[in-house]
Amino acid sequence: MIRRVWLMTLKPGCEAEYKARHDAIWPELLELMRSNGIRDFTIHRHGLTLIAVQDRDALPVATEPDPVQWRWWAEMAPLMHCHPDTRPIQTEVEDVFAFHADTFPKDS
Repeated sequence: MIRRVWLMTLKPGCEAEYKARHDAIWPELLELMRSNGIRDFTIHRHGLTLIAVQDRDALPVATEPDPVQWRWWAEMAPLMHCHPDTRPIQTEVEDVFAFHADTFPKDS
């Protein structure tokens, strides 16, 4: 399993609309994520900063995003900082610590 974490930024005043659009996320986008090996995907918000956490089977082969993905990005572009082609500006976050209870030695 591969975990990816990155930061994105909302535009001021777009917090409620961003949440509402994700509350009504398209089923075809969810199916696209599942079919691409994404097991878990969460987005957290702290002010205007979005923290995305994705667990997937493997890193994707470098290919052009699916048309459904492009449509979603175009929908979200007015709400967040994006590249000119509507892809969100994402900053990858470095892992510095992890604790996994299932691998922690137990006292005998």
